[in-house]
Amino acid sequence: MYFKDSKGFPKDFLWGSASAAYQVEGAWNEDGKGKTNWDEFVRIPGKTYKGTNGDLAVDHYHRYKEDVRLMAEMGLKTYRFSIAWARIYPNGNGEVNEKGLQFYDDLIDECLKYGIEPMVTVYHWDLPLALIQEYNGWEDRKIVNDYVNYAVTLFKRYGHKVKYWITMNEQNVFTSLGWMLAMHPPGKVNDMKTFFQVNHHANMAHAYSVIEYKKLFPNGNIGASFAYGPSYALDCNPLNTMAKEDYDDLRNYWWMDVYGYGRYPKASFNYLKSLGMEPQLLEGDSEIMKEAASKVDFMGVNYYQTTVVEHNPIDGVGLATEMNTTGQKGTAKSSGIPGLFKDTKNPFLQTTDWDWTIDPMGLRMCCRTITSRYDLPIVISENGLGAFDKLEEDKSIHDPYRIAYLKAHIEELKKAVDDGSEVWAYCTWSCTDLLSWLNGYQKRYGFIYVDQDETQNGSLNRYKKDSYFWYKNVIETNGEVL
Repeated sequence: MYFKDSKGFPKDFLWGSASAAYQVEGAWNEDGKGKTNWDEFVRIPGKTYKGTNGDLAVDHYHRYKEDVRLMAEMGLKTYRFSIAWARIYPNGNGEVNEKGLQFYDDLIDECLKYGIEPMVTVYHWDLPLALIQEYNGWEDRKIVNDYVNYAVTLFKRYGHKVKYWITMNEQNVFTSLGWMLAMHPPGKVNDMKTFFQVNHHANMAHAYSVIEYKKLFPNGNIGASFAYGPSYALDCNPLNTMAKEDYDDLRNYWWMDVYGYGRYPKASFNYLKSLGMEPQLLEGDSEIMKEAASKVDFMGVNYYQTTVVEHNPIDGVGLATEMNTTGQKGTAKSSGIPGLFKDTKNPFLQTTDWDWTIDPMGLRMCCRTITSRYDLPIVISENGLGAFDKLEEDKSIHDPYRIAYLKAHIEELKKAVDDGSEVWAYCTWSCTDLLSWLNGYQKRYGFIYVDQDETQNGSLNRYKKDSYFWYKNVIETNGEVL
């Protein structure tokens, strides 16, 4: 759609930034915190770039006051962060750790002191190791009760101060990389049946948590954050168009339809059933999922890239179990499901050094699809550029590429608002530099440079990048000056 004049962003729009506990906090074994799946996984040789881990990360646990002050100076309206389950329940269940609860009380209060709206992610991939040792974590239905107990503990403790809650971060990512591609814990390859069952357990944990939250805080806001990558058919060949339909059903709507409708896409479910791979639902699960969907307040979107899809013959490309973690452009491999679809390069788009397509218009596409398909408000819970940044001798960091990336995405987001999408928030990834899971510390996302690298012996000093001052002006002008 074309609009002669833009109405701009709402006056109460939440300009923000996001992070995850494991990627920023450090203090991995302090103040009663239990071990997590990631504390173990990163110690497996070859799993992360140069063996980097989050033991120290960027030490947000001890430096949160400095970090929040820097956020306040930039003018952030919201800070999205996750809570480490193992800080609250070191064993995943049982006795609660008061020191862990107090840390997040302090972090939330520090945000509120500066007028920054805390947006809390209940689960951002770091599962207490004890639950894996007890019953294999997400693979067992027992996880649902333990997750809901943990979530309700957070709701009761912080619900009077936190108005925005995200149950799950990128459920599609942590499950696919964990049970299909072996890149995340538990490191399993192509275990399709367990993958879909794990996802159902996660969906039930989400659903019950939404219902319990609404009992406690009927006027609060809760949803999940999905890593949404819209797709293009390679061309108008019907085979490629159908491949796109299959891709969307199995890679996007399998999760989004659960959050928005409380059900799985029929074609995908029938496909899995033909293979004997469909998830097993208990009696009443469908009703609980639908009830939760009726109570969800928004769809959270983590947007980074789009995909071009083409038909994949039955003897075609399988799943790629390697990704570009080095930043050497052009090393990513094609991936697909034989008989259905495979991805291919988009000749019209540039890519990052990590081979992620740069497609600002895709963000508008996300919003348009969610608005027309689910009619839900939208929280952009992540969007950002991972890049190599250089700290100059005068401690300045010039990152015009990040400014250009974010500017283009915000321009498209503004168009989505003109289209009629109700967008509540835009959270960049991220405010400070942080550990990029598999990619170490060289892949930087922040407005604030942190002196930390793969040796993990940096000073951890914070330095403002050029993009910091740019985003400050964006927030001051409510997105009018880009």
